[in-house]
Amino acid sequence: MSETTQAIPARPQFAALTALFAGALAIGASGIFVRLSETGPTATAFWRGALALPFLAIWVLLERRRRAPVVPGPAASLREPLFLWAGVFFAGDLALWHASLLLTSIAASTLEANCAPIFVSLAAWALWGERPRLGFALALAAAFAGMLLILAPKLAGGGHALLGDGLGLGTACFYAAYILAVSRLRTRHGTAIVMLNTTLVFTVLLLPLALSQKFLPDTVHGWLLLAGCALSAQVVGQSLIAYALAHLPATFSAVGLYVQVIAAAIYAWLLLGERLTTVQLAGGLVVLIAIAMARGSQVGRASSQSSTPRHSESR
Repeated sequence: MSETTQAIPARPQFAALTALFAGALAIGASGIFVRLSETGPTATAFWRGALALPFLAIWVLLERRRRAPVVPGPAASLREPLFLWAGVFFAGDLALWHASLLLTSIAASTLEANCAPIFVSLAAWALWGERPRLGFALALAAAFAGMLLILAPKLAGGGHALLGDGLGLGTACFYAAYILAVSRLRTRHGTAIVMLNTTLVFTVLLLPLALSQKFLPDTVHGWLLLAGCALSAQVVGQSLIAYALAHLPATFSAVGLYVQVIAAAIYAWLLLGERLTTVQLAGGLVVLIAIAMARGSQVGRASSQSSTPRHSESR
């Protein structure tokens, strides 16, 4: 049996699985920070990146000290246009998602934004001719049915009531593009440098729009909320998940998605009193099943392409 197919030792696997769950729980809280923030939605996204940059820079330095220099040198490799595009896509992702969180429930917005795996498969089909399997077509139909159930109680409210859900689905499109860009970058660069560069790009891009909103919090509590968002979502959560997926099979990446969505719904219920109707809960369950089917289709295709990188759908 080759090294790539050997079973993962129980102890490292347990540690990685623990990190995966902890990372998903941390990222699941990001919607609460956005809702409670004393700044505008895009300004909150800006501070999420700006306050995370020092920690990500330290991570890059630590990663470089552990690893031998790569070829070609860092100065040349970091000029890749894909770093810019990944940051552009993530800027669009955060701008839409943070606006969505203020217009619809946190659980619905988080679930809609995490439909990215479905859009990834659609983009791979359109861009590279990777024809989806029958399982993906069924997943797409199931996801559409689940979304109708989630939106059903809001249909009577008109366009404004559905705007937040539309922004949530738009978020998924941007995040799908981000996933595709990062999956290419991760074949040539470490996780730390990819996160640092993309975070720097989206932070700079969001600054002009952030300045047009309420930019600074009024209290120390407001600053603590921004710091909590940066640390939980951009530093701790993403770092733990990146560590976990380096030691777990690719199929485990979906587990982080499920935990994040469920955690977001529980946090919103306990802290903000948000409750979903029975119909919406059923729709959410259908969408989660559809995402699992879509992920299964992707993993099945990737199993025949050993060079396909792994990535997380967590936010």
